[in-house]
Amino acid sequence: MNRVPLSVVLVLLGLSSVSFASPAHNADDAVDHTTPSYDMKAQALLDLETMQKKFVDLANAVPADKLTWRPSADSRSFAEVFLHVAAERYGILGMMGAEAPAGVDRKALEKSTTDRARIVEELNKSWDFAEKTIKGMNNAEFAKLLPKLGPQANAGDVVYILVADNHEHLGQSIAYARENGITPPWTIAAQKAAAEKKAEQKQ
Repeated sequence: MNRVPLSVVLVLLGLSSVSFASPAHNADDAVDHTTPSYDMKAQALLDLETMQKKFVDLANAVPADKLTWRPSADSRSFAEVFLHVAAERYGILGMMGAEAPAGVDRKALEKSTTDRARIVEELNKSWDFAEKTIKGMNNAEFAKLLPKLGPQANAGDVVYILVADNHEHLGQSIAYARENGITPPWTIAAQKAAAEKKAEQKQ
């Protein structure tokens, strides 16, 4: 006679007491009626402003002779990355109908200069445009559907794309800097603050 191990019997007995029937749900239970706690407009502006400062600080920290440096022949240079960021602000927000200021040639901007002062100027101009555009949007405009971008796409999605794009290129520019032995200014500031705090604690 084959004997079933006691451990198997206990497992089977335990399973026999489990009900696999799903509890009944009212259709309204699945709908979240709470007020949204995330303010996309405020958070997007804060995030973009923080990145703008880092782009400008890094552009000012890169030696002039390194602004044309690129990791490979088919990659953007330092200057081109910064100017690409500026151009993308116009291009991405243009997806929801925002028009770039007169005289801005978005397609030519990326390769327009290697001069640091002009690069910083273009970053600042594009940030002013992005900030004014987003600040000028009300809640209804964030929810405005943009069928050309997708069945449920809206203007809020475009702002989200801009935030994600800026994060991508900030990471890229930091990698460029590290490859060239350049420590980002905000990292230097954080290290200095940490060292001062440590010195105070020893006193």
